[in-house]
Amino acid sequence: MRYLSTRDKAVRVTAANAMAKGLAPDGGLFVPEVLPGLSARQIESLCGMSYGQRAVYIMGAFLKDFTSAEINGFAERAYSAKGFDTPAIAPLVGLGAEAGVGRPGSVAPTDTWFLELWHGPTSAFKDMALQMLPHLLTASLEKTGEERQVCILVATSGDTGKAALDGFADVARTKILVFYPKDGVSDVQRLQMVTQAGANVGVLGVAGNFDDAQAGVKRIFSDAELAKELSGCGWFLSSANSINWGRLLPQIVYYVSAYCDLVNAGRIVVGDKVNFAVPTGNFGNILAGFYAMRMGLPIGRLICASNANNVLTEFVRTGVYDKKRPFYVTNSPSMDILVSSNLERLIFALSGEDDKQTAGYMRALSETGRYTVTPGIKSAIDKIFWADFCDDERTKEVIATTYEAEGYLMDTHTAVAYDVLEKYRAETGDATPAVVVSTASPYKFADSVLDALGEGGMAEGLGLIDKLAEVSGTVPPQPLTALRGKRVRFDETIEADEMLGAVRSFLT
Repeated sequence: MRYLSTRDKAVRVTAANAMAKGLAPDGGLFVPEVLPGLSARQIESLCGMSYGQRAVYIMGAFLKDFTSAEINGFAERAYSAKGFDTPAIAPLVGLGAEAGVGRPGSVAPTDTWFLELWHGPTSAFKDMALQMLPHLLTASLEKTGEERQVCILVATSGDTGKAALDGFADVARTKILVFYPKDGVSDVQRLQMVTQAGANVGVLGVAGNFDDAQAGVKRIFSDAELAKELSGCGWFLSSANSINWGRLLPQIVYYVSAYCDLVNAGRIVVGDKVNFAVPTGNFGNILAGFYAMRMGLPIGRLICASNANNVLTEFVRTGVYDKKRPFYVTNSPSMDILVSSNLERLIFALSGEDDKQTAGYMRALSETGRYTVTPGIKSAIDKIFWADFCDDERTKEVIATTYEAEGYLMDTHTAVAYDVLEKYRAETGDATPAVVVSTASPYKFADSVLDALGEGGMAEGLGLIDKLAEVSGTVPPQPLTALRGKRVRFDETIEADEMLGAVRSFLT
């Protein structure tokens, strides 16, 4: 299978090349030339597999230049007991104290489940892909005959940074440099990054928001002079953000896996539709659900949930993408994004793979800050997506009421998705079983969760984790409690226009 650029279909590369490069030379994103199908019989077969086996099956259909043995080895290392605290890897939990899909004797009282994607080494959903990407990338370097070393550049709104640092720490032939918005991540997210071990890692705060950091990384990738200079020193740049197909591909797996777990638990039969509500910022997570749907997974609606930075809500509802709006720092910071990079892949797919049209939209976004899709694309969006947003006050209410009524503790991003799901149900009357994609442990945003529970302002730093455990009676993830006593290694903050110089200093 070849991969082509969303901005020029004449650019076609192997899977290994697509993952090694990260971004197409024209600034476009790599997408597979065809999506493999997923039949009812195949879904039934996947139901009998473990999470790792499902990953091998699904990813193998996209990675034809990798052997089954190679992909199996990657999955065994990525989804091991060493990295994840549950054999399920991505467990489904229903509302109610005893409701866990896949747990013996569990009974779910509602048609709502939470897909917990935060049981990995950094307690966030990015682990699902970033425990896999280093294996895919290093193998891709070998397959493409690349002799240079690779530097992974990451702009993060919080979770990608730590997950990428953890995945690439001390990986041969790599370095990784992460940029995060100085005042745009939680205390715990910041501590996770600035205490990261590894001889090949670097972390820098950026004065500004996530969009400033992301724009800076994109400029660095497009700097031909820098690329030539680094190549002369034996380096090239690649990405661990979801613009890299190797980051996006493993995310398709957990949509399929969640569906299989519902089948195994007797909640649905193969062929029944399931809705997914997804907290959405850069559009990579929900895009993986779109690809699963296009492959044949019976998904009814993909419910796009935003916070006060509701550029995606407006886009889904109107077909107009306009980044020229106020930027809000919210209690769900991983969604504090106004430029959703992965939307480009969706537009390419829904335009009939019209690369010229897609490139035109992206050019308009860069030059004017907005674009409006055609009625045909808007009609296609309406059939697949539904969108709304949830502000900070409502987010806190959802956390508190759900914990009080159901005994289920969730983080702020998951609360946004749950609230938007309930709005969707109220407006449409759709009673289809639904999965809320839970993207982070509540302990990663302990300050905001404590505030929601009426216990804010009483602790800081790692004391927030202790306080939340005391208040909620839940057990914090070991990777977070292990932060205690770790030395801060990275405390520098730079301006956005200093990012290119920082990359040069890091590598030369």
